[in-house]
Amino acid sequence: MAKLDTAGRPAVSAPGHGAPLGSVALVLGGALSLQFGAAVAALLFDRAGSLGVVTLRLGFAAVLLCLLLRPRVRGYSRADWAAVAAFGLTLAGMNTLFYQAIERIPLGPAVTLEVLGPLVLSVVASRRPMSVLWAVLALGGVFLLGRGGFAELDGAGVAFALCAGVLWATYIVLSARVGSRFPKADGVALALVIGGLATLPLGVAASGAALLDPLTLVLGAAVAVLSSMLPYTLELLALRKLAASTFAVLMSLEPALAALAGFLVLRQGLSPLQSLGIALVIAASVGAVRMRKVGGRERDARVAERGGGESGPLPGDAGRAPGRGACGPGGTADGVRRPVAPGADPGR
Repeated sequence: MAKLDTAGRPAVSAPGHGAPLGSVALVLGGALSLQFGAAVAALLFDRAGSLGVVTLRLGFAAVLLCLLLRPRVRGYSRADWAAVAAFGLTLAGMNTLFYQAIERIPLGPAVTLEVLGPLVLSVVASRRPMSVLWAVLALGGVFLLGRGGFAELDGAGVAFALCAGVLWATYIVLSARVGSRFPKADGVALALVIGGLATLPLGVAASGAALLDPLTLVLGAAVAVLSSMLPYTLELLALRKLAASTFAVLMSLEPALAALAGFLVLRQGLSPLQSLGIALVIAASVGAVRMRKVGGRERDARVAERGGGESGPLPGDAGRAPGRGACGPGGTADGVRRPVAPGADPGR
């Protein structure tokens, strides 16, 4: 197991001159697992519906993580429970909206639109003039996605993906708070339990006895492993030797990996304009991540000149948890949406 810091996040190595190829492969493998897990989830919609699949995904992820971590439930204040409850409900809402989106639009565009939430959070938090460039680049990418056909993409699916992005940004902010209140990844495990319980009535009402079908249960467990536990494990191993900034850049490739998973598993093709739009959003995400790295160095230098002290973290400087996958410009603490970039968390 990789070491965790005092907030329960994976301890990352200091930036080096190059990223170990093995660690890069682990990160990309985790991201691929996350997106292929989402593609498998989409295949399950005909059997259990999107709401039922969310219930299976969060339920199995909660059970697996609780068995692995055995989080304690005593000794926390009301404020601690309020924070983890908000985190769990956000996680449930994010996954529900995202699955509603990929039920209606291709996986690649859905992830591209969703990643705008963490990207906007990163740009706003940076407060640097260059952030405008990345915002314009991302908007250009979304415009090209629309020219490639928002008419083809279904308005409701686009709206669900954008709303999921808003909750992803919220998730990033809450993950930092939960990570500071709970040891290791206990907060993530408890949040998954809350999220799973919150989605259970919706899943049962929408899918009923279909959730108890043996094959559906097996595939639901596979989705939880592919989308939560495997990415989380691979990222923890990678972060032993990989700089956090390099990790964030790699996670910015998630929209492209989602498009690949959609093409291979769901036979979802993309037009040239849609592909270019995804590429622009990825470029904006990478630029925002690199800008934060440079900004952090400048901030540390100013602090050193003043004689010490620590600079405060940006929203999203939290670790990623098992639920969604890591996130690009933001970061998550669900144990795996959502590391320090758009993509790993046990809830997404």
